[in-house]
Amino acid sequence: MKDYLGIKQLWVKQVKIETNMKIGLCGTMSVGKTTLVNALMSLPEFEGYNFATERSKYLRDLGIPLNTDSTLKGQFVFLAERCAELMNENIITDRTVIDVMAFTKAAKSIDYYEAEAFCEAAYKLIPEYDYIFYVSPEGVEMEDNGVRTTDLKYRETIDSIIKLILYRSNHKIKHFVELKGTTEERIATIISHIIQTS
Repeated sequence: MKDYLGIKQLWVKQVKIETNMKIGLCGTMSVGKTTLVNALMSLPEFEGYNFATERSKYLRDLGIPLNTDSTLKGQFVFLAERCAELMNENIITDRTVIDVMAFTKAAKSIDYYEAEAFCEAAYKLIPEYDYIFYVSPEGVEMEDNGVRTTDLKYRETIDSIIKLILYRSNHKIKHFVELKGTTEERIATIISHIIQTS
């Protein structure tokens, strides 16, 4: 275990992070959301939580188109997964309905009005998250995982749409924090913010 985790654990040792919360990470592709959730999974502060990480490869292998090729049916599958996560009382997930909305809006094969209707329904689920942490792409190199596109312009487009959705739904979000820096710095921000606000 790394020193920063040991130090952080000692600092929060007397403060148990509340369970019964729905914590979602959102952000464009290749910004470290899954890495971050996997790191949180190993921390005793989050014992008792369920963790959900991306299943893009699994869904792609089922024949569901991804990235700019996303279809309305495919996005309903992704939205259904986010809905299933929100049925848990203790959940930390590396995707939110906001991510699904952004990819739907950016899909070339989805009609504008269909995307708007889809997002209007998904929008109603945003208040269910107790915390939404936006993971910034700032300073993060894009990696090729063999599933997602490595098109930097598309990555920036998704990021812009996510930020726009966050701005427009700010009044619906209970707790919102932007995460930057290393995984260690992001973890410290998450823990300190939850302790300060719960």
